[in-house]
Amino acid sequence: MKIHEYQAKDILRGYDVPIPRFEIATTQAQARAAAEDIGRMVVVKAQVHVGGRGKAGGVKLAKTPDEAEKHAGAILGMDIKGLTVEKIMISDAVDIDREYYIGMIVDRATKKPVYMVSEAGGIDIEEVASKTPEKIHKYAVDPEKGLSKEEALELAAKIESRPAVAERVADFISKLYEAFVGSDASLAEINPLVITPDEEVWAVDAKMNIDDNALYRHEDIAAMRDPSTETPELRRAREMGLSFVKLDGNVGCVVNGAGLAMTTMDVIAHYGGEPANFLDIGGSSSPDKVVTALEIITSDPNVKSILINIFGGITRCDDVARGLAQALAQTSISLPIVVRLTGTNEEEAKEVLAGTEFVSADTMDEAVEKAVELARQPA
Repeated sequence: MKIHEYQAKDILRGYDVPIPRFEIATTQAQARAAAEDIGRMVVVKAQVHVGGRGKAGGVKLAKTPDEAEKHAGAILGMDIKGLTVEKIMISDAVDIDREYYIGMIVDRATKKPVYMVSEAGGIDIEEVASKTPEKIHKYAVDPEKGLSKEEALELAAKIESRPAVAERVADFISKLYEAFVGSDASLAEINPLVITPDEEVWAVDAKMNIDDNALYRHEDIAAMRDPSTETPELRRAREMGLSFVKLDGNVGCVVNGAGLAMTTMDVIAHYGGEPANFLDIGGSSSPDKVVTALEIITSDPNVKSILINIFGGITRCDDVARGLAQALAQTSISLPIVVRLTGTNEEEAKEVLAGTEFVSADTMDEAVEKAVELARQPA
């Protein structure tokens, strides 16, 4: 789950990570009041789940409350990469002497949290990785032992040569690790980490993604989800317990299990087609889930055929079949649907679908080949 910058800063502040004072505003009047409260130069920052806010005009310096109000009027309602700015952050402006990058991710290759630090802060880390990869220093942390003070100091020394400042950066690195683990984050990124002329250390920007599978442990973080950043289809899928990702192809997919879903998309590509989505109905599927899955897929105008590929283990094929029959009864689906149901209660499923207009298939290859061919036919 993605969260906004101000929400990430709220989390980090709970772990004593140094964060400049800020307030959130949704109107020009609130922005002005926030700037008056802070009482000095402020930064007005759009709060949207995309990068490149500064280049889009979504980050402005304001020397006075009047300027803060003016900038708020320009930024609120702005479209940044397809997202409308509904909230802005009014933050205390920090004097900058040096800018660094500090980030953490969960690395699947090492199965560990991995730190990345760079002296090239304030610009996209992807650009740094592409043009000057030698400026990025990585360190995998043993999750059983955690990050020691010595390891934090060693990381800090990669980017900061002054001993006293390096100690402050190391303390920052340690606190960020605590926040990363404590909130079950999958990504935590501070870009930039600022060193002031007085050698203070501040996180002036923050980005965090939280592992969806751990949200049951963090009701406060789960409440930070911003529904306005989700499409109606994605929100509906999440509420029904479906794993859904929209893609650009024309073959809609309903599959049970992430591994089978990935394999299905690979086979679609093998036969010259393009999947329109990743949609996993899960290990135990009710008919209502299948109905919802089909409604989500058919809302995509690019979809020309639908492939139902179910390997019944925990998922009962007859449950899926009843969902398909229910979907046909409830909605008007004009698209061709290819069905492959193999496994638990397979024969019962075939009885449920007997006499319907579904195109049946016995194997994955047969089902995929038929779905790809039907997607190519003119409407």
